[in-house]
Amino acid sequence: MINLEQIYQARENISDIAKTTPIMTSNRISANAGNQLFLKCEHLQKTGSFKIRGASNKVKDAAARLNPDAIITASSGNHGQAVAYIANQLGVPSTIVVPEDASVNKLKAIELYHGNVEFCGTTSEERINRAKKICEAENGIYIPPYDDPLIMAGQGTVGLELIEQVEDIGEVYVPIGGGGLISGVLTAIKETKPSIRVIGVEPAIANDTYLSLNKGERVNIGGTTTIADGLRTSIPGELTFPVVQKYVDDIVLVDEDAIQEAFGIVLTRMKQVIEASAAVSVAAALRSAPDGKRIVALASGGNIDNKVIQSLLK
Repeated sequence: MINLEQIYQARENISDIAKTTPIMTSNRISANAGNQLFLKCEHLQKTGSFKIRGASNKVKDAAARLNPDAIITASSGNHGQAVAYIANQLGVPSTIVVPEDASVNKLKAIELYHGNVEFCGTTSEERINRAKKICEAENGIYIPPYDDPLIMAGQGTVGLELIEQVEDIGEVYVPIGGGGLISGVLTAIKETKPSIRVIGVEPAIANDTYLSLNKGERVNIGGTTTIADGLRTSIPGELTFPVVQKYVDDIVLVDEDAIQEAFGIVLTRMKQVIEASAAVSVAAALRSAPDGKRIVALASGGNIDNKVIQSLLK
């Protein structure tokens, strides 16, 4: 279990890299939803997603303590971009193991940050196992995509920010992949303002955390083809899942049509381009009971291919 002190330490550690992202709202969307909806804009974060928070916290620590020959990680894209970026800033070579169906834009960004790309399978387990083998062969340091205290604490800085930015929050909707983001946000919020409801959101066809919570143990669902490519995790993290069990108020599932619709609403009404993985939180927030409460949808990233934008708008 991480704690609030670790999240405050992470915020200080990454203050020279990650930026405080803005809060946006739309009167029209809020009126239609029957609640005051706020968007926490991590799609405007450096490298285009919240992942830079946890990655910079972990990589800076590893580089300072261990002076590694290489930095290795596994990622569907956003975490890989973040690791490549901070490793390049520190002058350490990086290798990012990505799925065979990884987003083209995310791959280009990894290469732009001088990361070496290696393809492996389509599931998170496949690429994580491959990354660990490369790490052993190259005497490098493995940077987990979510299942690590420093990663989780870094992601938790999002929770600290939104509490400071939005008054009287009733609910916060957070996308769930491996659980790094929601475990950090849960810790930040529940150890600061426990009255705020924190609701995790998964695609209905990528519901490993939902099933795991119901069963009381981690469930592996294998591969998934959800359009929310950043949430195609097979199984919750060993470290993240207990935090979710302890703190989460609810987990909501949204179908592919709802994700697509939410993407279109944010684009047309707010003029913001977010990933399908970020749109899941908006989709769930729009379905919250309309009783005038103040709710936040965490837009986790905005790294999306042009062709995917076209398909989502059809």
